[in-house]
Order: sequence, then C-alpha cells, then structure tokens
Amino acid sequence: MNHRKPLIASACALLLSVPFAVCAQEETASPISWEIGAVSDYLFRGVSQTDEKPTAQAGITWTAPFGLYAGGWASGVDFGDGSPDVEVDYFVGYGFDLNGQVNLDVLLNRYSYPGASELAYNELITTATFADTWKVSVGYTNDVFHTATDGWYYSVGGEWTLPQDFSIAANVGRSTFSDRLAAEADDYTDWNVSVGKNIGIANVSLGYFGTDGSGRRSFGKLADNRVVLSLKIAQ
Repeated sequence: MNHRKPLIASACALLLSVPFAVCAQEETASPISWEIGAVSDYLFRGVSQTDEKPTAQAGITWTAPFGLYAGGWASGVDFGDGSPDVEVDYFVGYGFDLNGQVNLDVLLNRYSYPGASELAYNELITTATFADTWKVSVGYTNDVFHTATDGWYYSVGGEWTLPQDFSIAANVGRSTFSDRLAAEADDYTDWNVSVGKNIGIANVSLGYFGTDGSGRRSFGKLADNRVVLSLKIAQ
C-alpha cells in the first residue's frame, strides 16, 4: 500500500525558493490512490484463480495522514460453471515506521465473491518491510476458503530497483492448514520471481510462478509452474 503524507499548507509559504506550481501540486495531493490493470492469469499464492485465463483488475485506496487506510480491490475469477465470476476484496489497515529502516503494516482483508457468499472469509496479514526492500509477512485466518479451518501463510521476499526504471522482485511463501481434509489441500510452498519496467504511471512485469509437489497435488494444473504477464496503471 502507498501511504501518502500530505504537506501542511504553510510549508509552501516557507519554501520561497520553490516555484509556486510545485507547492500547489504538493498541497493538493489527494489521499485517494487507484490502480487498474490486466494479467494473463490471476494467481493467488501460486494457484490460478481464473482457470489459467487472463482477466482485468482494479483497486482504490484512501489513506489518512497518520497511516490508516481502507479500500477495495476486484478481479475476475473462474472456479468452474456458475458463480462466482468476480472476487471483491475489502480491506482496512494501519502502517507506520518503527524506525528509519523498518515499517510495520497490519491489514484486515475480506475476500468476498458476489453470487457465492458462502466462499467469503477474512484474513489478518502483518507485514514488516526492511530498508524499503525486504518484506516478511504472516497471514492468519480461522476460516480459510470458508471451511472453518485455521490457515497460516508465511512469506519472505523483496524488490530491488535496477537502472532505466527496471526492477526485479522475488517471493517465497508457505501455506499451512490445521485440517488438511477440510481445506482440501496439503501444506504447500509457492514462489515467484519477476522483472518489471515503469513507464510513466504504468508498470509492465513478466514473472515466473510455481509451487512445490504438494501444491500441484492439491490443486492440479492450476498450480503448475507458469509465466505471467501483467500491466498496471496506478496513480
């Protein structure tokens, strides 16, 4: 999430050496951020949510000056015949700098599926970011996939900038379930590595995603290793 810190109006008056147009732009910075995009396959922790098909995605976030934020995000899904056709996530969170090198973020996310409300569930995700590069996350739900089963997700990853507005990112995650039969899945590991390119407010990325043998046994071809192309425009 991007947390914006609006400037106090009087700050522009103090910065007499800065052109007025720059001050006005910063003074009126919006607390609303948004993104729209498309992916060749929507993956959630290494597993296709669109039956290996492309889909559109969009999101919007409101951020307060003190770190509180809330918003929504939507994507097409395809779990077979009938509903749902869309996933809509609602979230609220709080992020703050622990010190100059560490940021902590706590997020409560509601996964919902219009037309299939029985699939909805909540997850609490805590993330620590180190030096704006490395991230360690822990997610917990007591109702994973709406099965009344405890589910944990642990991940570590990072993103590094490269010359010419390129970047490289990588992540490894581990999903565990207290009742594997109820969750209809074994504990499994997912991973990914991707290269991105910023072009103005747009970002294009190409990534390689995969799961271990447990993931492929649990989810079949939907968890096979694959290349995913994504395009996102954000403001």
